[in-house]
Amino acid sequence: YFSTVPQAPPDGILKLSVLSRADSDPSKVDLGVGAYRDDNGKPWVLPVVREAERRLNEDPNYNHEYMGVGGLPALTDGAQQLIFGNNSPAIGQGRVYTIQTISGTGANMVAAVFLKQFKHPADAAVYISKPTWGNHRSIFETAGHQVLEYRYCNYETLTLDIDGMLDDMRSAPKGQIFVLHACAHNPTGIDPTEEQWQQIADVMSERGHFPFFDCAYQGFATGDVDRDAYAIRLFVDRGFELLVAESFAKNMGLYGERTGCLHAVCQSSEVIPQVSSQLNRLSRATISTASAYGAKIAATVLQDPRLYEEWLQSMQDMSQRIKTMRDALRDKLVALGTPGSWDHVSQQIGMFSFTGLSKLQVDTLRNQYHLYMTDDGRISVAGLNSHNIDYVAQSIDAVVRSS
Repeated sequence: YFSTVPQAPPDGILKLSVLSRADSDPSKVDLGVGAYRDDNGKPWVLPVVREAERRLNEDPNYNHEYMGVGGLPALTDGAQQLIFGNNSPAIGQGRVYTIQTISGTGANMVAAVFLKQFKHPADAAVYISKPTWGNHRSIFETAGHQVLEYRYCNYETLTLDIDGMLDDMRSAPKGQIFVLHACAHNPTGIDPTEEQWQQIADVMSERGHFPFFDCAYQGFATGDVDRDAYAIRLFVDRGFELLVAESFAKNMGLYGERTGCLHAVCQSSEVIPQVSSQLNRLSRATISTASAYGAKIAATVLQDPRLYEEWLQSMQDMSQRIKTMRDALRDKLVALGTPGSWDHVSQQIGMFSFTGLSKLQVDTLRNQYHLYMTDDGRISVAGLNSHNIDYVAQSIDAVVRSS
């Protein structure tokens, strides 16, 4: 029965992780994993997460019962406030429905299946940025969508190709679905300015396109949750109906707990019963109910004013450390006289940097210097620290000079 099943193409990130784990060289530096590390290269459990876990463990009423299909209300309510703002008219008017998901990936998958069933026009394609997170294409194709690309990165300057992006949005048939990174674009770290977001909203409104925001780094990108939510709130204020996938993996460090939400913003509260019923049905059919442990941790942080403020400070600390590492890598490459311009490393934002290194250079760095990054030259800046930054800069310098 299974003999006709073809081999699936390897997942680049997972393959890289396997190679890195198998490498025992003491000089190894893993810049592929999309997870925060402290200055000693270790995972960091946020103090507010430890406190939330302590409270849960000491609660005599704590249990492992199923949650409702929609998830934990304390999480979904808090997540709404985080994404759309405390005084959001859309929330106040009852036009937002939120369902808990298996982190951001699960939110993307539920949204993809929902859109496949109810999009109009029925033949609307899903447009993803070139490049984008490696899982976007797989998720939307698995759900049965035609997936196309819109220009995003200017590969010569490693900046936003805003003209190409807008041209592709204008030339696409009316009513297409566009996947937009709310902040800290993965893999490039290149975000539109507020003025450019307004241009994007103008064109999408003119063409009747549907926005789907993927928000995996709110508060982690700039250290400011409101600033990182600017694009989403702009589109809501402009009257768009939209979907937002939200993850608490990066900004709370709940990677393995798989905690996230999917938000639907409708033009009228009257359609919320229909929309919520269909999202609940899809969730029930795939995961039955969402996981409880991570949701209870995140909800404790979101709903407790003291923990929430401490969490905001922790995100600022993580964001600042990453920015410090960006500047340090750029400064060291400049000091070494490494050929080319490296300003883009500092100008990009969030966890990742699109270095501009070629696949050949990436292969050489991996094989000769035990530096691990994705084939497109993306590095996780969170993997840099004061102990390895010199070695990384010197290795990149050597490979760039020799190629």
